[in-house]
Amino acid sequence: MAKSQETFNKKEKEKKRLKKKQEKELKREERKEHSNKGKSLEEMFAYIDENGNLTTTAPDPAKKKVIKQEDIEISVPKMAEVDAADLIRKGTVTFFNDSKGYGFIKDHETQDSIFVHANSLEEAIKENDKVTFETEKGLKGPNAVRVKLIK
Repeated sequence: MAKSQETFNKKEKEKKRLKKKQEKELKREERKEHSNKGKSLEEMFAYIDENGNLTTTAPDPAKKKVIKQEDIEISVPKMAEVDAADLIRKGTVTFFNDSKGYGFIKDHETQDSIFVHANSLEEAIKENDKVTFETEKGLKGPNAVRVKLIK
């Protein structure tokens, strides 16, 4: 008589395969029981309340807010015209190097140190001079332009 071709390892693999198949069948049955199919449309709806949270109850029509189409702004609102006198600031020259042609002005209002270049000067300045100036955005921060001495 011939010996069986089925080894212990083959039997174990077959057991694992059958067990896996049974677990898969159980999971499929469980999914069928808990599925959303067959629910009514109202049960699947989700609503948003006045605070922006999701809820299952419909919103109260009495709390409804009416928004006019004209009140909705899609772009950035236009800025109001700025008076030229408001742009002129006052400060004190804290440092100025004539040979290199640059320095710094300390703004009296904000106490910021603002860079100034010799090309932006309307009059010659030196350290501790009181000046008026306007600011522009530069590469590394605000730059003082149209710098004049206060007499």
